[in-house]
Amino acid sequence: MAVRIVRLGSPRLPGEGLRIGTVRRPPRGVPKREFASGNWYDVWFPNLAPSAETVKLAQAATTPAQWAEFVRKYRAEMAQPEHAHAIALLAALSQHSDFSVGCYCEDEAHCHRSVLRELLAEQGAAFAPDA
Repeated sequence: MAVRIVRLGSPRLPGEGLRIGTVRRPPRGVPKREFASGNWYDVWFPNLAPSAETVKLAQAATTPAQWAEFVRKYRAEMAQPEHAHAIALLAALSQHSDFSVGCYCEDEAHCHRSVLRELLAEQGAAFAPDA
């Protein structure tokens, strides 16, 4: 059992399990009935997405220092109890279920999901071998 970190909208991998969208907004122009069949997500969980203000920091980051500021701010948001509990829950579930979490960004290294991966790992999440 394990968690995978994925790009929403990408083809699903065998054994990926439930796909959780950790994004602020649903995909534009996609009818709600097509979210799962279009490989976007099965469940929308914006609780683990950065705030709108923090997303702007990530989008504007062009230097390592700017990216570090985004990471610091996002980690601070995720340290709040409601977010920290959700991360701990997902980490625990990864020991017993296959599922994936993701975002739309093309480059994981410049996306909140790279930080979410670290946060899950810090809570003891089990990751799929190819994740």
